Amino acid sequence: MKSVKWLSLLVAVPLIFAGCGTKSPANDAAGGASKPQDKKVVKIGITQIVEHPSLNATREGFLAALKDSGYVDKDNLQVDYQNAQGDSTTNLTIAQKFAADKKDLVLAIATPSAQAVVQNVKDTPVVFAAITDPVGAKLVKSLDKPGGNVTGAADTHPDAVPKLMDFIASDFPKVKTVGIVINEGEPNAAIMAKTAEAALAKHNIKLVKAAVTNSSEVKQAVESLVGRVDAFYITLDNTVVSAVDSIIKVANDKKLPFFSSDRDTVERGALATYGFKYYDHGYQAGKMAVEILKNGAKPGDMKVSYPDKLDLIINTDAAKAQGVEITDSMKNKMQDKKNLISGTAK
Repeated sequence: MKSVKWLSLLVAVPLIFAGCGTKSPANDAAGGASKPQDKKVVKIGITQIVEHPSLNATREGFLAALKDSGYVDKDNLQVDYQNAQGDSTTNLTIAQKFAADKKDLVLAIATPSAQAVVQNVKDTPVVFAAITDPVGAKLVKSLDKPGGNVTGAADTHPDAVPKLMDFIASDFPKVKTVGIVINEGEPNAAIMAKTAEAALAKHNIKLVKAAVTNSSEVKQAVESLVGRVDAFYITLDNTVVSAVDSIIKVANDKKLPFFSSDRDTVERGALATYGFKYYDHGYQAGKMAVEILKNGAKPGDMKVSYPDKLDLIINTDAAKAQGVEITDSMKNKMQDKKNLISGTAK
């Protein structure tokens, strides 16, 4: 009997160690450590209406916020970036593709991209950025309670346009007419132009429009304003900003001050704006995406955010090129003297 017991024990011991030493695939799936190839990969679609510095910086800031929260591209993050290059048909096709792909989240940069996504992507969280008027563009029901599967970051501080127009009136007394190159087919551009017109009217300054429908018309449009206006201004108009070098050249050649609605255009060669960094704006949108992806926040319950920093920004090189003297009055309007920058279009 003893020999039988010893034999049984000898057979059992290797089995016990075998059971302790190696886990079966079933055990791994049930509770063991996940293999690298089994890690959860988050799939994000990014749609952008056109290439230009502000929108590119928005995208870069968004991805930086995700990276800082542990979502790394080509590791546990798969980014499908699509640019419509200003084409409305391509813009719609991108939105439809993202809807079919069932992404974990979609980022829509600029109003046309966001409108196409909101109309087509219904079962995936949507975050927008670089949007002037989310309610007017019918992206959300309200800023405090967006509803549905959509939220995001608006890029227009309510005081930005009025402050810039007040700056023109107070520090450029010779300016009686301001010319604007505009694609009124972009809702954001139309809204901002209306705000600018009302703000300028309080100072008895007239806004003169030169309409365009695509970027190739910008050069001719700005040239048509020469001799009729004392300064140029553009909104967050994607069509126009993508061809802004044409406006900068005319402004420099004709010694006419050129005011923009975004910091990136000032860094490129416009004279001044009341603005912020679009990288920071994108980062803000990225943090909202992280709340959705990591913490399960519902987009419809998340308030639409606004830029929390707004300051006067002046380009010294542009001032020299456009025949403008930077006065103490201008400098004193800056909260941060680092916003006295330099830079020209390349």
